[in-house]
Amino acid sequence: MPRRRTFASAIHGLVSLRAACAFALRAALTGEAGSRNTGDPSLQAAEAGQLCDAKSKYHHPTMITRFFHTTLALIVLLALVAALPCRADEAANFPTELVDFGPASSVPLFAGGGDGAWDKNIRERGWIRREGPDRWRLWYTGYNDDQSPLRLLGHASSTDGLNWTRDPAGPLVQGDWIEDMCVVRDAGRLVMFAEGEGDIAHLLVSSDGLAWEERGPLDIRLTTGAPIPEGPRGTPAVWHEQGVWWLFYERADQGIWVATSPDLITFKNVTDDPVIPLGPGHYDTRMIAVDQIVKHRGRYYAYYHASALGERGRWCTCIARSDDLVHWTKYAGNPIVPVDDAHPGTSSSLLIPDGTRHRLYTTHPEVRVRFSRAPVAGVAPGEVSAAKSSVLAP
Repeated sequence: MPRRRTFASAIHGLVSLRAACAFALRAALTGEAGSRNTGDPSLQAAEAGQLCDAKSKYHHPTMITRFFHTTLALIVLLALVAALPCRADEAANFPTELVDFGPASSVPLFAGGGDGAWDKNIRERGWIRREGPDRWRLWYTGYNDDQSPLRLLGHASSTDGLNWTRDPAGPLVQGDWIEDMCVVRDAGRLVMFAEGEGDIAHLLVSSDGLAWEERGPLDIRLTTGAPIPEGPRGTPAVWHEQGVWWLFYERADQGIWVATSPDLITFKNVTDDPVIPLGPGHYDTRMIAVDQIVKHRGRYYAYYHASALGERGRWCTCIARSDDLVHWTKYAGNPIVPVDDAHPGTSSSLLIPDGTRHRLYTTHPEVRVRFSRAPVAGVAPGEVSAAKSSVLAP
């Protein structure tokens, strides 16, 4: 309530100031401020002369310019004061450690294997998990169009999340299109949600993260129980909580839908409309796709990549918040990472705590990292999916 009163008072003051300024300007320019004489002709004549002098003085362009500049400055100042409660609310809803990051690493941490390699190039969203103080894992999509049209699954490991070693075994799964993956640990196994050929999401499971068993396309239904219309249902991002699997997916990057499942067999839309639509900001008017869902201080956040109309192939990183995983509010400061003109294709972000700060990785078309400017207290090494962690990731 105090913030509301402050905002209302500021607006009332702004309106009053504008009215007062308008009256003063009118009086100064027209002499309609009212007469002080009592009808004495001599006083009236004298006053008329004074008004003429005053009108001549205040009609001078310099005086008018100064008056307007002063008035404008006061209005801007009062507007800024009025906006302070809104800024405070925005900071509380989007903590700085989630939205403010330093520059990206100047060189890639991980990239394609080069000419002759099955993973000559890498693409789309890879997935990074920190499974202990000195154990980081990366699943990524590699391809070499000279060897195969498929997008294949690769694996790399690291002791610090900065220096990576690719698995020499090559593609982990032969003959299966796997990209835009999301890897979740569940009951002693790893569950992978990935995009397949034609942007059709599918499911794989593994006991060790290296040998994967294909489980087939995801069965996604409308709220009525009927299958969703044919077409893309890609970039699956998943949140698992209290026995419910929340699946966020895009359809040709034209919005974000969410469906739930208790058993990973059938997913049913919570609503048949996008829960995160395109726009209204220009930065995400063309395409959007969720990269990751995290939980921070009891609230859910979706990191997503987006592009604007007329900017094909140029991606920025954005964030939205929710209290229930269904109703989302986009950050007024989006994009948190604008399009990088030196690397305009950079996208597919993942937030990982490292013990002192949050790291924001991007995995397309190579792996780079940024660090949160603000330190994150209370995040011990390895606590990336435990209750004590600052950020919970599935």
